[in-house]
Amino acid sequence: MRARTLRLMRGLGLLLAAGLAYAAFCLVTGWSIPCPFHLLTGWNCPGCGVTRMCLALLRLDLAGAWQANPGLMLLLPFLAVLLLSLAVRYIRTGRGLPSPGEQKLIWCGVAYLLFYGLLRNLWGI
Repeated sequence: MRARTLRLMRGLGLLLAAGLAYAAFCLVTGWSIPCPFHLLTGWNCPGCGVTRMCLALLRLDLAGAWQANPGLMLLLPFLAVLLLSLAVRYIRTGRGLPSPGEQKLIWCGVAYLLFYGLLRNLWGI
């Protein structure tokens, strides 16, 4: 159990370090990774604005984060609970795969993001 906890913490630490390095790069240079979907179609994908949203969250600017991507902001609490549940299960049992119920929630989240992407482009939400 201790080895799994350490492995999970190392992975989370690397992910956090990579995210903070990318945020620092964006803040210093003003550049960010462009969305290939937006470049090809001119439409916003459900994730367009996620960099601006994360940078706003780092500044604790909830209004700015909401303005950057409200659809994903609504999904964040559910993602946090799901990831916490998966992490706890992995530490306790060594199983990291989602349960059938969690898989259904993940597919509902995917459907929500697709629906949000359509609304975002068709009605300017």
